Amino acid sequence: MSDPVEFHDRLLSLGLARVSEAAALASGWLVGRGDEKAADQAAVNAMRDQLNQLDISGVVVIGEGERDEAPMLYIGEEVGTGKGPAVDIALDPLEGTTLTAKDMPNALTVIAMAPRGSLLHAPDVYMEKLAIGPGYRPGTVTMTMTPSERVSALAAAKGVSTEDITVCVLERPRHEALIAEIRSTGAAIRLITDGDVAGVMHCAEPEVTGIDMYMGSGGAPEGVLAAAAMKCMGGQFFGKLLFRNDDERARASKAGIVNFDRVYTRDDLVRSDVIFAATGVTNGSLVHGIKREPGWVTTETLLMRSKTGSVRRMIYRSPAAQSRT
Repeated sequence: MSDPVEFHDRLLSLGLARVSEAAALASGWLVGRGDEKAADQAAVNAMRDQLNQLDISGVVVIGEGERDEAPMLYIGEEVGTGKGPAVDIALDPLEGTTLTAKDMPNALTVIAMAPRGSLLHAPDVYMEKLAIGPGYRPGTVTMTMTPSERVSALAAAKGVSTEDITVCVLERPRHEALIAEIRSTGAAIRLITDGDVAGVMHCAEPEVTGIDMYMGSGGAPEGVLAAAAMKCMGGQFFGKLLFRNDDERARASKAGIVNFDRVYTRDDLVRSDVIFAATGVTNGSLVHGIKREPGWVTTETLLMRSKTGSVRRMIYRSPAAQSRT
């Protein structure tokens, strides 16, 4: 039996960027066209095709859904040539299908890769999420604090008034009480309509985005992707699975979850070195969206490695005809 192939994150990172770029280019032609499903399918097809060109023995652990729900990039699907290292793949071929269809900000293609067994197999349930940027001591904010206590604690750690704190929250009816409590502290709120991976990532670059903290509930699979990004960017992330019924608890059990009340840290969700790539589809605070000019298409990708803490911004310019093939 041959020895396992080592996970060389530096060598794999450029290939991961190409995967993210391919999905963005494919869905980019559908920006503003009003067809969410077509945009998502274009991204899925392109991401899968590009992934299968990588010399990896990959398994999708965060993907488009269970095998009976998704024909491609389903959870458990094997991707890559099978000739390289054994890796976990977490992906969202198009985070923000509605944002893409309506040409609204912050639609991204997102993918993370880590050694096999490193990423939590998060069930498709809700997760309560809390994130802050880098530079704060452990315990600055916790899941046991109330939302207003978190705002006050972060303001104290930052040496500012609570009125100088801005919190990002997904705009949903379930967050009405959360939003009211945050605003009672004097803090500002940046509401987003979709895309909470990008919402969490905003915390890691507050000087660029103006966002200090992320709070609220969203999809658990997206929580793993957000944790991967924060592991590369240096911020703190916490997540707790939320269950609405026994069916969701059964889904969690199937995914290997045994403690339904556990609060996961960033490093619980992503247990080893990880590489992460995100390409802009529409313009946003983190990356520029796809830019078209006569004969050419340009993308911007964030490519990050947790091992070194490196964050690269990559501009890729290609002939427009080539980007459609």
